[in-house]
Amino acid sequence: MAQVELIMPKMGESIMEATILKWVKKVGDTVEEDETILEIATDKVDSEVPSPVSGTILKLLYEENETVEIGKPIAIIGTESEEAASEPKPDVRETTASSTAASGNGQKNGVDQPRHKEPEPVPAGADLERSGPAGRFYSPLVRTIAEKENISMEELARIEGSGLHGRVTKKDILAYVEERPAAPRPVAQPQTRTQAPEKPEPRPQPQPVADAPAGAGGNTEIIEMDRMRKLIAEHMVHSKKTSPHVTSFVEVDVTNIVNWRNKVKRSFQERHGEKITFTPIFIEAIAKAIRDFPMINVSVEGTKIIRKKDINIGMAAALPSGNLIVPVIRNADHLNLLGLTKKVNDLAGRARDNKLKPEEIQDGTFTLTNVGTFGNVMGTPIINQPQAAIMAAGAIRKKPAVVETEFGDLIAVRHMMFLSLSYDHRVVDGFLGGSFLRRVGDYLESFDHKQEF
Repeated sequence: MAQVELIMPKMGESIMEATILKWVKKVGDTVEEDETILEIATDKVDSEVPSPVSGTILKLLYEENETVEIGKPIAIIGTESEEAASEPKPDVRETTASSTAASGNGQKNGVDQPRHKEPEPVPAGADLERSGPAGRFYSPLVRTIAEKENISMEELARIEGSGLHGRVTKKDILAYVEERPAAPRPVAQPQTRTQAPEKPEPRPQPQPVADAPAGAGGNTEIIEMDRMRKLIAEHMVHSKKTSPHVTSFVEVDVTNIVNWRNKVKRSFQERHGEKITFTPIFIEAIAKAIRDFPMINVSVEGTKIIRKKDINIGMAAALPSGNLIVPVIRNADHLNLLGLTKKVNDLAGRARDNKLKPEEIQDGTFTLTNVGTFGNVMGTPIINQPQAAIMAAGAIRKKPAVVETEFGDLIAVRHMMFLSLSYDHRVVDGFLGGSFLRRVGDYLESFDHKQEF
């Protein structure tokens, strides 16, 4: 019988560990390929991990509620076919008889454990138990926040959870902290001298000083960043330090697109059950332009330029918490407008509900952000590393514009918008960046307003 290791999958940018919420399968259970084996959670998403092969669960290397680094084996699956282990899929690798023996026969609460397990650093929040008196699981992040805010386990148990199986999420505990009366802060005590001066002189007693950052006035509020905001901040600073940013702008006449959408949006939804927005139209134009200018679809590793042959377009989506996440439409150039519409609506909806799968926020090669949804006419977005470019679509506004006709130039009211492209000037010069941006605008202006779905 061949044996393969099920590996804790990569969960997206900057995610280094995940917590096992529930083992759906136990030792001795048979599984089919793509059948769910366990449920895991990170600070961004909850997800199910499917089996990469058909076989039998031989060992579970971790218990429920344990936090595991990505890339580590979490279960061993036995298969009947020797070929199943010879060509492992991503997140799975073959185990030999010697490595299996080296794991030992240690067990913990009836679950097989590896015999030699490297000690892991104790995370913040370890003083609180992973599970409350009622058995409800609390993630490391929730426990860290609870410890920082002096929330006891009894108080934590009273917080209503909105996560899987009533799990308390980061959003739940932060909302509770905002409504919770602030705990009194200790006041700094005056320091006393241990040795009297040679000539005693009356000294003014030092006054207690509030613990506040430099420059903070009296009418201020100090807000600690949540973990996701810290990651975003680090990602943005890293991008600006890595890539010399240049931003180009074009103004585009999208009157044909606006009129077409207004004409078909009701029948489109009745026929396909989907709302047609401008985002899939923008993505379609970007995918076409990337085909024309493939050197936009690159990344940089040292002195090497890595050209990506797949066109995977990320779309920045705002979460209810105010943070951003970038789900990715893979092979966007292979989808027509209807396919793009379904994909955009699906990803945007599940992003708002925190139900994205880990692989749906990975491997983007170009990003679109729609600043027009906030009423902004243009923006200068920061590149989503390791990509080389990002485009912002501004608000569509009615403006007087010059229209060329066979009877001469006319002034007419048109629907106009700005597109901006920020690009990495190490590998994308002004000619390439400007030409690509103009090509996207050309595709939008030549949109077929007579097409039907």
